[in-house]
Amino acid sequence: MSTLGSLTLDAESLYRDLLRGVQMLRQADTRLVGITSGGAWLAERLQTDLGLPGAAGRISSAMHRDDFSKRGLSQGGQTLLPFDVNHAHIILLDDVLFTGRTIRAVINELFDYGRPASVCLAVLVDRGGRELPIQADYAAARLTLSPGQSLALARAEDGRFSFAVEEK
Repeated sequence: MSTLGSLTLDAESLYRDLLRGVQMLRQADTRLVGITSGGAWLAERLQTDLGLPGAAGRISSAMHRDDFSKRGLSQGGQTLLPFDVNHAHIILLDDVLFTGRTIRAVINELFDYGRPASVCLAVLVDRGGRELPIQADYAAARLTLSPGQSLALARAEDGRFSFAVEEK
């Protein structure tokens, strides 16, 4: 658990809420795609907990970021989509939604692989502060952090999630 002032964030409890939210968003042919790295962890666990066949996808924002010249490939992993994106109903998963710039980059990357029937976004935490008109279809929690703080999802060896609050 992480504490933000008097607020305590229990990542495992938020994960259970996210699981219920993703169940509501799912269609018969839904594919889960997690954004590297926290979103990919969520997608892997949701794939198992929902009893979905196959593997969840993993997508990187690195190649389509508007700050690629500064960041390069260091922040991303490889995109791996073990299914046909065309006509699929995609649920994108991320740990923390902030400015919307990562989501914009990921959608561009996704469309490099094909044209999905639909794309929904589900996140553990929406922290506000949007720079782009991007909105989660489901957020397990919404909170406001100071501009100098960031929230990062961590995964223990046993697969359990926790949050780390970092000061910039």
